[in-house]
Amino acid sequence: MIPTLFAVAVIIFVLVRVVPGDIVELRLVSGGSFVPRSVVEAERERLGLNKPIWAQFTEWMVGILRLDLGTSMWTGEPITEEIALRLQLSLQLAIMATLIAVAIALPMGIAAAVRRGTWVDFGVQIISVAGLATPSFWLGILLILFLLNTFHWLPPLTFTPLWVDPRANLLQLIWPALAVGYRYSAVTTRMTRSAMLEVLREDYVRTAWAKGLAGRVIIAHHALRNALMPVVTVIGLEFAFLIGGLVVTEQVFNLNGIGNLFVEAISHRDYTLIQGLLLLVAAGYIAVNFLIDLLYGWLDPRVTYG
Repeated sequence: MIPTLFAVAVIIFVLVRVVPGDIVELRLVSGGSFVPRSVVEAERERLGLNKPIWAQFTEWMVGILRLDLGTSMWTGEPITEEIALRLQLSLQLAIMATLIAVAIALPMGIAAAVRRGTWVDFGVQIISVAGLATPSFWLGILLILFLLNTFHWLPPLTFTPLWVDPRANLLQLIWPALAVGYRYSAVTTRMTRSAMLEVLREDYVRTAWAKGLAGRVIIAHHALRNALMPVVTVIGLEFAFLIGGLVVTEQVFNLNGIGNLFVEAISHRDYTLIQGLLLLVAAGYIAVNFLIDLLYGWLDPRVTYG
């Protein structure tokens, strides 16, 4: 995990500086205004952009080791505070969307596998393909229009933490969570169906049927647990993506989350904020993959890490 995170940090640091222009040019020189060269250089010096690349990288890495991502070049606020203000919204939305996706995908995938070739299987495949083909932001727009035209109601625009007012919080986040959860349940549904079909063909499942065990016991205990390994992988990777990958959906529902902060950081060429956000998403992926590896050992006793 540590070498991977270090390699990601190097790539992030280099790539954000490959893009032409910087925050000083955007702030002082854009729009055709004339600013003396000395003022531009003084601003670069204040932000530390005139230092050698290796010195800037070393300073950033030392700050990371102290759990300090630095300050935003645009607002001057600590990056940890900038991210913390929005992370709770994006994290809650990702958790809600994942729970909705799992609640939809597992029963549908199991039903499609158990009743393969019937109208249930065909119906589940139609729903899952529709989910794959429907962008979550477009479904979000339809939800907003439906609520407005049918009930003359719009979700709250101001984010309220769950522990402050649960009702207001859920009224705002349930609709984007439904839109995103349905979209990502399609992938999990198809994976569940495929994994269950493979397991149901195994000899030990046939033996369980031949012994006369109850169908629920065979499906839940013998088949589902062994089919969950690829499904857990898909769910974990989707969850990691949702933390920072809901840029358009957040725009549609006017949510000030991590995705919206990404857009602001890139438009302002805020190097330190971009680096902090990308490193956060990368660390999320790495942590989720680590937890998935631990789950493998719990789901399948044959998997050992010695």
